[in-house]
Amino acid sequence: MPRSAPPAGSAPKVALITGASSGIGKVTALALAKAGWSVVLAARRRDELSEAAVQCQAHGGHAQVLALVCDIADEGEVRNLFAAIGQQFGRLDMLFNNAGTGAPPVPIEDLTLAQFQAVINVNITGAWLCTQEAVRMMKAQVPRGGRIINNGSISAYAPRPNSSPYTMSKHAILGLTKSTSLDGRKYNIACTQIDIGNADTSLGGRMQYGVPQADGSIKPESVFDPQYVADAVVHISNLPLGVTVLTMNIMASDMPFVGRG
Repeated sequence: MPRSAPPAGSAPKVALITGASSGIGKVTALALAKAGWSVVLAARRRDELSEAAVQCQAHGGHAQVLALVCDIADEGEVRNLFAAIGQQFGRLDMLFNNAGTGAPPVPIEDLTLAQFQAVINVNITGAWLCTQEAVRMMKAQVPRGGRIINNGSISAYAPRPNSSPYTMSKHAILGLTKSTSLDGRKYNIACTQIDIGNADTSLGGRMQYGVPQADGSIKPESVFDPQYVADAVVHISNLPLGVTVLTMNIMASDMPFVGRG
């Protein structure tokens, strides 16, 4: 997809990417920086976050790069994150709710409550806290409005075996996406969910070596370059706010999703 930069003479738009220290978050932050956006990278791992920020700065031209350590499951840290964005840039044009985690792939009866809550705290509570602060900022800024993109999953529609916490969380993100899209209409806030299947990252890349299937077998699955996800996020982010993509599936063409199970 083409990457378009902001018009000459205009201030770069500002994007916040959570979970930006690696994987899809890092690749997307780099793509946005190359496309002329100022980017705010948020993650918990300080060293990896700093490295990602240096790479964005090297490829981002005159756009600004800000890296902030943040646990999105912590309300106070999220508020501090958005306060820093407001102080540095004065506005936020796009939030990519990308940070997420999973639980061990074991039978539901073998999971602990702590393991379950760890997934819910990041995948649901963290995304909601960031959305809340983004909406608050986007409603108040001039010009008003912005875009929120949620990293959903194929699991928002069809689960993998032994994945109840993660699957529950991604179904919840679909509800958050629709609610944000509805409630944001009158404030010029658009919301999208991008559902990603088997991107070749440290998490999704393992699928090519064999993963459990619904019939109990273990089979390798195709993966694809996460750059295509980043390009899709850049494309959606550059749409005018009067145009939205509510949901988008992007995946390896022959992964077992349609007809899974």
